[in-house]
Amino acid sequence: MTPDSRRIAVCPGSYDPITNGHLDVIARAATIFDVVIVGVVNASVRKSRHLFDVEERIAFIEGAITALDNVEVEPFATLIVDFALAKGARTIVKGLRAISDFEYEFEMNQLNRMQTDEVDTLYLMASPQYSFLSSSGVKELATFGGNIDGLVPAPVVGRLKEQLAR
Repeated sequence: MTPDSRRIAVCPGSYDPITNGHLDVIARAATIFDVVIVGVVNASVRKSRHLFDVEERIAFIEGAITALDNVEVEPFATLIVDFALAKGARTIVKGLRAISDFEYEFEMNQLNRMQTDEVDTLYLMASPQYSFLSSSGVKELATFGGNIDGLVPAPVVGRLKEQLAR
């Protein structure tokens, strides 16, 4: 397969931290595309200050995807459509959990399509066991000493407890 014929997708996010729901979407995308690039946003307008710096977030993801040969992880600090085009991707893959996700993602899709019609977005519905899971929810649980085992990879559990334990 020539590089130009590969089906490349980008899974963007802040991943602060990566959750098992994120990993589920990434793994499912890896069965659809030849190459999946997990784009870790370095600076987000929508989110407040990150708990973990971009290098640590990338390390968490890399540690969790070792079994996925066709998945790469890269930081980015541009428009997602510009990042996708620069990587040769024509598809952005996002997970949807609830109606609130749909409303936000619908708006982002329309804005992205205004920038270019060369990149489309594919939405994967959250697997039932992850339909409630968010990075912010995990951080809140960790802050108050809640059980986050099974919600994030084991190395993330330890770091969250170090960073957020009261």
